[in-house]
Amino acid sequence: MGLPCRRFGRTNLEMPVLSLGGMRFQKSWDDLKFSDISINDQNKVENILNLANKFGFNHIETAKYYGTSEVQLGKGFKSIKKMPKIIQTKIPPNSDPKLFEEELLKSFEKLQVKKIDLLAIHGINTPEHLHQSVKDGGCIDILKKFQKENLIGHIGFSTHGEISLIEKAISTNFFDYINLHWYFINQTNSKVIDLAHKYDLGVFIISPTDKGGHLHTPSTKMLKLCSPLHPIVFNDLFCLRNKNVHTISVGIAKEKDFDLHLEAVSLLSESDYYIPKILNRLKEESINSLSLEWHKNWDKNLPNWQNTPGGINIPVLLWLSNLIDCFDLEEFARSRYQLLGNGSHWFPGNNANLLDVEVFESQLFKVLERHIKPKKVINKLRVLKEKFGKQSLSRLSNN
Repeated sequence: MGLPCRRFGRTNLEMPVLSLGGMRFQKSWDDLKFSDISINDQNKVENILNLANKFGFNHIETAKYYGTSEVQLGKGFKSIKKMPKIIQTKIPPNSDPKLFEEELLKSFEKLQVKKIDLLAIHGINTPEHLHQSVKDGGCIDILKKFQKENLIGHIGFSTHGEISLIEKAISTNFFDYINLHWYFINQTNSKVIDLAHKYDLGVFIISPTDKGGHLHTPSTKMLKLCSPLHPIVFNDLFCLRNKNVHTISVGIAKEKDFDLHLEAVSLLSESDYYIPKILNRLKEESINSLSLEWHKNWDKNLPNWQNTPGGINIPVLLWLSNLIDCFDLEEFARSRYQLLGNGSHWFPGNNANLLDVEVFESQLFKVLERHIKPKKVINKLRVLKEKFGKQSLSRLSNN
């Protein structure tokens, strides 16, 4: 069984439209030794790898900071029937190129491969990360050296950064592909995908199911709005309708998690029948839930978190509030809210917990003076604080 493939930008790799993400089926987020991994835990990884091969998932993507993922995959590659054609891992940028190279060598050792087809710099999220990557003698130069020795195929980057930073990274023309967040509930990076196409970069969409709204556990309302499709099927088709998107990550935690994504691929030729109707329904619900004025203008003239008292990330918080009001995505909003202020550069800015304690209404009115409804913004922040403010959450890997 195969999957449809798309040319992965200037890499010229034939990339299947579904890629196997390696961050949900590993034993642990801690960097354990292989001896600490049980036979059952390793068998789970190898069973998923064999199923992925059966279904045509020729590309697998992992990272240094995905706990035991690399070491388990490395052992698994020695046991399974057929190796994936395209292997990708990711190494975070480092101000010390020697340390970056050491981390790269560790990934080779864990994966037990002679060549890594796609090597991404993991998390170019700040200007400093970009500088560390592209400066003379920096991370890119290390990767180019490995590339000349035919140890690495193509160089890319992943990012949670702001649009202007991502555009700057693409415009350096050092990268062959990009790992990017973009899906129905978060289309902020649409311009980035267009720029990536202009530079002929491969486009890999990160975590559409989880970051796309916890679609593995969708709300009843989201199920109804996406009918007759499951929200996962809808979101996969939404992403893949964009011909400048080449592949999307499928995070498999258990064997049956393949099913809905394979269903989406089976309906790919019919996406123009299903998706416009569902998009219209979702838009109507947004307008009905928020009002037309708020639907069209909520994100205009908002301060960025760097210029907001207490570093409160108002744009992200209002987005989360809207997702609750429109689609009942409360558990997703809860997890995102609690990561703000606890996820370092991966989730910059703070949640609303400082409101009325260190940050007061009068201070926020000053930075919201150009917004259509400053009072409504502040009230929404208070509601989020009341709902979610008593707990905190840290990113599984903050590095």
